[in-house]
Amino acid sequence: MTTFRNIFIAVAGVLAVSVAAVADDVPGRYFDLMGDADADIAAGRLAEAECKLTEAMSMQPGNPMNVLLMSNLGMVRFAMGNDSLAVATLDAAHELAPKSTVVLRNRARVLTATGRTDRAMADYARLIELDSAAVEPHFYHGMIRLRNGDVSGAADDFRRLQHLAPDTLLTHVGMATLAMAAGDYTAAARSYTSALRKEAQPEYYAERALCYLLTDRLGDAADDIARGLELDPLDPTLYLYRAMLNKMRYRSADAEADGRRAIELGADASRVADVLR
Repeated sequence: MTTFRNIFIAVAGVLAVSVAAVADDVPGRYFDLMGDADADIAAGRLAEAECKLTEAMSMQPGNPMNVLLMSNLGMVRFAMGNDSLAVATLDAAHELAPKSTVVLRNRARVLTATGRTDRAMADYARLIELDSAAVEPHFYHGMIRLRNGDVSGAADDFRRLQHLAPDTLLTHVGMATLAMAAGDYTAAARSYTSALRKEAQPEYYAERALCYLLTDRLGDAADDIARGLELDPLDPTLYLYRAMLNKMRYRSADAEADGRRAIELGADASRVADVLR
């Protein structure tokens, strides 16, 4: 399954390429360091990329492109697991360019992933102010509201998102998540079906399988679990849902085996116990 940190590495690499594309007037060493850092990011050499980005910025501290390099540096540090330093780096980039949507978006992602959701909400709200048609800020603003139990507020965000971009992956996932929170599993399954048409990911198969389990469509749930495991044989959620399926089919031994496998792969033991109880 794709992790937040891997996504951020990819984002950082794209940004470095975009900076290089407009760097014709930058002295050679500064430009070379940016290119080398980009290559390091692509190859997963994050410590080397960190050093090169830092060196480039120290060479020309007044260069306005340092904002993007600093944003990249923050994402690299986050990918390395240095969460506090990553946030501090992105804070510094935001101070230099408070209206930069690149910096705000990256900082919001890091804040969300590290559980600092109040600050992340503020960043997503600011991104919506700066570009009311942007899809991603509406989606994540709504998802944080859902996590915080604000179903009504999340519904507002997802309705706006549906109006702005009715047939995007994030819209379908947002509407599915909202329907799950409201207990409308049939509607959630429909939205996950739309999401899967956009992108076949194991987590979408898993969540649609759960919808089917909760609406007694056991055959459909079994099919989705099998498809998800083909994509990711190490997904603990899929084993958890297969344990649930086996219990519903009165296959106690199979359910117990799937529960143990789910825990081995990182599933919460108490959640597994609830399923098997």
